[in-house]
Amino acid sequence: MSPIKHILLHLDASPRCAVRLQVARQLAITHEARVTGLFAVTSSFAEMPFTAAESSQAGAFVLKLDADRRERALSAFDRFSKEAGPLIDWRELGTEPPTWGVAQAALCADLVVLGQHEPGSATARDVPADFVESVVVDSGKPALVVPYTGDVRTVGHNVLVAWNASRESARALGAALPLLAHAKQVHVVSWNDPQGAVQAAADRAQLEQYLASHGISATLHWYGDGPGQAGERLLSLTTDLGSDLLVMGCYGHSRARELVLGGATRTVLRSMTVPVLLAH
Repeated sequence: MSPIKHILLHLDASPRCAVRLQVARQLAITHEARVTGLFAVTSSFAEMPFTAAESSQAGAFVLKLDADRRERALSAFDRFSKEAGPLIDWRELGTEPPTWGVAQAALCADLVVLGQHEPGSATARDVPADFVESVVVDSGKPALVVPYTGDVRTVGHNVLVAWNASRESARALGAALPLLAHAKQVHVVSWNDPQGAVQAAADRAQLEQYLASHGISATLHWYGDGPGQAGERLLSLTTDLGSDLLVMGCYGHSRARELVLGGATRTVLRSMTVPVLLAH
């Protein structure tokens, strides 16, 4: 079990940046970790027509837009960094694309804290729509994704783990072990073909033994009707169980910078209501 000692936090100009800061700070206190806040957004110049970008007046306007975004993020960062608690460093990208820059920085972090994409928001263009998925796949590091709406008072007190005996779910479970060790309740949910009852029983025994070896007692929920609408069912279960964290594998691959996701991953990232720990 790798401890969480370095948390990389994505910073932008969105109002939810303060929520992510608080989440990262709470995790750093619990795990005695340090936090690096990385300000990374797409430059407004990238969205301007070439002819407009050559205009000095337009260029000055865009520079002010970018400066204002940086100042909003820095203001939120300063409020948290002045409080007693873990060390929080400020970093910012230069001209690098935010997805590439954050994924590269994540290579030397134990956990990345990101925000759910919010379509239609004033800051939706700060990063690409597939920013979260791309960072997880390109870096290979686990990411805690914070929803763009709702209160996030606790993270990891009551955890729901999605398990389907795959490489991705195994990586997600392994990445979540430091969080599960501090949880008050842990639930694991899986589905299997009704005809695979014998194998399901063996998988259940193996999973229980693995968790117990790490001092984790979990309630296992096994269903014999197949996963079906897995994403919707996972989100429903988080509500039914009162979970404040969902752990799941990120199913997809990056090819020519186009990310292809599994249905459950896509559904959860679109409609999540609690923080989600993803690993690929």
